[in-house]
Amino acid sequence: MRLSAWFVASCALIFCALQLIDGVKGQRQCSEMDYYYEYTECDSTGSRWRVAIPQNPGACTGLPEPVRGTECTFSCKAGEFLEMSAQECTQCAAGSYSLGSGIRFDQWDSMPAGFSSLATAQEINPHGDDRLTCNSSSWIPQGNYLESNRDECTVSLIYAVHLKKQGSVSFEYQYPDNNLLFEFFIQNDQCQEMDQSAETKWLKLTNHGEWATHTVNLKSGTNILYWRTGGVLMGAKVVKPVLLKNVQIEGVAYTSECFPCKPGTFSQVPGSSTCQPCPRDTYSGHGASSCTPCNTTTQYAAEGSAACKDRPPCSKKDYFQIHTACDHEGKTQVIYKWIEPKICLEGVTGADKLPPSGEREPCPPCNPGFYNNDTATCSPCPAGTYSDGTKPCKQCLAGTEPTLGYEYKWWNVLPANMKTSCFNVGNSKCDNMNGWEVAGDYIQSGAGSSDNDYLILNIHIPGFKLPTSVSSPSGTEFGRVTFEFETLCTADCELYFMMDVNRKSTTVVESWQKTKARQSYTHVMTKNASVSYTWAFQRTNQPSDVRRYVNDVARIYTISVSNAVDGVSSGCRVCALSAQPSSSMCVPCPRGHYVDTNQCTECPKNTYLVPDATPGPDACKPCGPASKSDKDHSLCYSDCHFTHTEGNVTLSYDFSPLGSVGSLMNGPSFTSKGTKYFHQFNISLCGGQDHLAVCTDNVTDLSNTDSQREKGEGANTLKTFICQSTIIPASGRGFHTSLSSQSINLAESFVGASVENTLNGIRARPELYPQTSKKVPDVNFYYKSSEMTSSCETGRSAVVTLRCNPEKSTKGELSVPSQCPAGTCDGCTFHFLWESSGACPTCTERDFHRIEGACKGGHQDLLYVWTEPKLCIGGATLPEKKRVPCEGMEFWIRLGAGLGAFTAILLVSLTCYFWKKNKRLEYKYSRLVMSANKECELPGADSCAVMEGENEGDMEDEVVYTKPSLLGKLKAIASKGNGQKYENMQLNSSHSKALVWS
Repeated sequence: MRLSAWFVASCALIFCALQLIDGVKGQRQCSEMDYYYEYTECDSTGSRWRVAIPQNPGACTGLPEPVRGTECTFSCKAGEFLEMSAQECTQCAAGSYSLGSGIRFDQWDSMPAGFSSLATAQEINPHGDDRLTCNSSSWIPQGNYLESNRDECTVSLIYAVHLKKQGSVSFEYQYPDNNLLFEFFIQNDQCQEMDQSAETKWLKLTNHGEWATHTVNLKSGTNILYWRTGGVLMGAKVVKPVLLKNVQIEGVAYTSECFPCKPGTFSQVPGSSTCQPCPRDTYSGHGASSCTPCNTTTQYAAEGSAACKDRPPCSKKDYFQIHTACDHEGKTQVIYKWIEPKICLEGVTGADKLPPSGEREPCPPCNPGFYNNDTATCSPCPAGTYSDGTKPCKQCLAGTEPTLGYEYKWWNVLPANMKTSCFNVGNSKCDNMNGWEVAGDYIQSGAGSSDNDYLILNIHIPGFKLPTSVSSPSGTEFGRVTFEFETLCTADCELYFMMDVNRKSTTVVESWQKTKARQSYTHVMTKNASVSYTWAFQRTNQPSDVRRYVNDVARIYTISVSNAVDGVSSGCRVCALSAQPSSSMCVPCPRGHYVDTNQCTECPKNTYLVPDATPGPDACKPCGPASKSDKDHSLCYSDCHFTHTEGNVTLSYDFSPLGSVGSLMNGPSFTSKGTKYFHQFNISLCGGQDHLAVCTDNVTDLSNTDSQREKGEGANTLKTFICQSTIIPASGRGFHTSLSSQSINLAESFVGASVENTLNGIRARPELYPQTSKKVPDVNFYYKSSEMTSSCETGRSAVVTLRCNPEKSTKGELSVPSQCPAGTCDGCTFHFLWESSGACPTCTERDFHRIEGACKGGHQDLLYVWTEPKLCIGGATLPEKKRVPCEGMEFWIRLGAGLGAFTAILLVSLTCYFWKKNKRLEYKYSRLVMSANKECELPGADSCAVMEGENEGDMEDEVVYTKPSLLGKLKAIASKGNGQKYENMQLNSSHSKALVWS
């Protein structure tokens, strides 16, 4: 039994072995196409091994054995790759290129392998909508470049690379719009952010259409690269996306293959490190070693094209008009030219022909400050002379000096200090095209190569020079640029006005979208620096490679720049002369002085000197109510004191307890995408230049220190009376710091303070705030900004209402109207309410009253208390409690009782006396009545008579008794001593009237 079992097991083992032998015999030997080589990780000694990796595991046998590889730091030169089988550097074939120890990504038809786009989820919307609204936001390949998102979502472009040695990453980008945030940072394999300075992390803005290059060093090991974008607050405005191309990474130690040239480029010789773009009218495919010519009779191709295009029939979009330069006869004419390079066909059906040139006509005059000395060109006037452009240059008279600057109002040729260019979004510069063309009365945008080209007009001013008499600036204005323009558009065109100070970073000063009527705009230069002013016009913001809206144009009629250091003179200005006799030399005036009859005269008290004003007393303007000027007469400000008189009551205010600068951050608010943001307002209430409010934009300039921002230093720092910044917290956006952006100037001048609701055309709106029952009136501080915007043609204004509220702290609380949570209801006038106990008037004696205590022991207390509610602060203080002597109540009771008893006795005596007298009168009266019936037969002592002229028969008997008054009785009593004792009464009857005396 055991023998049979052993036999079965042996047979099974033999059968399995035979099966394994048959399986091995059935597999083929691996060829070079079945595997590829890779290096292992470097060990501690810097060694590594080359191993073969099968393409399909198990498909073949006989893989090469591992062999020792090259050193970990080994790399090939540019134009070579590491041939792994021989482990030697080999030149790239024609039609391909290599960076040696680097990789490059320059083709963006689709997202390259290794790149990913990730949108960060926003914060939960306060309305309860917690849906992810950023799922569709991403970086979008556009062929030659990557385009970022245009919304408020935070989107990261991520690429991970492992470097064998220290290297670098560089890329080209366009970042023209600061409504988008753009940062680049690096993390290691532990998701820890590498140390970077703010300058390498936050990308600087670029000029419209221009590409900038950014390079950052990388450490050996794993580096995760992040390009992160996110909108700030765009509203309804369409923003310019960030564009990215030509990403190149150095330090990968080796590349095992060469990269084929992308379509439209070629490399003609082996060992190339780059591919060249195909010339015009040629094209190439993927991995080309040469370019193929187009049939130029019917086709064309731009530089770097991947295919030829058919030539369209010529139309009005293919030519433009210009004015020729003045000839020796002083004549010019309009001529038409084909846009170069010409891509259209003339001799086909439906094609337009080039219009004939216009008639020769006299040239326009020279611009102010230039003259024409019977030549074909206008020349600038020599130093110290001036001209209006129509007459020869003249010397300024004694006591005057030339005004420097530029004033362009005739456009026959492009001025010498101006440049024009055209930038295509994807290909940098347009082909042989001007951005703007002169047209006699104006200069207008050119055709461009496509509708989304940026058409650029630039003027550079190396600095500013104030007139000699005001060489010590009394204000903050060094010069100003003013231009008159219009836009005519059918698409979403936009005209930008930009400024670049000291060639650091271009910022958009103002922009106008779509059609705008002819209007003027002025920008004031507040620092003496080199500046470039740029006008950029774009017909559409959408990707385009054709000219569809060529009739959409921007026109500029006049451009003037004052106080330009290299400018010309169009006139003379009165200056102050030296005190030396017969001197004709102009001298500077001290700050706050104006020129009057060639003498420096200080502005009167509480007036300010208007910058760029005509010399004379009118150059000093009075400050508004409750304001005073600084010692330099450069601005008006409040000294925190205010007085208001109504009737015979005067209220005095001291607002210094509120502080010189107040801040308000309202919100939070949320955008449609869920982005949380706040509006922060900084308000300077009292004080001059040293107490102005400061706002800083740190989106494009995070390199400024906190101390610089507090002092108002830095290119993106705003220092004024009232300013506003938009604050985006770091949480929920993926960015690593809170961002302050879109700092705007709401008020650079203090108009005055008043309890009235209107001052100099600025209107307060008390109905926006809760009504108060307090008897103390609100005090309104009025501010104004002269900076015009597209929506506020007269500039912005602001009203700060100070309200006495004893329930608030001394510093108080700032708020905005509930109906206008952004601080403004119309976008031009801002309203603020500052409630504080410090806004109450100064206390006086009428604000408290006296309380008298009870008289105890001959003394009483006098206590002083505030009248409630207490609506005052500071000023008069409460008198201390007093104790004064007083008379007791017993004395007054005794005195009252004595007077009462005397009065009672007197009344009883008088009553008895008059009662007795009344009895006697009654007796006499009865006797008179009785004797009246005896026909006037009265007693001897009595007498009776008939009044003369009366009819006795017709008279009725009547007795009238007149009761004497109390005063009469007193007189009668007094007359007893004189023997006069009588009373009178009147008797009337139907028969007679008699006056009886007794």
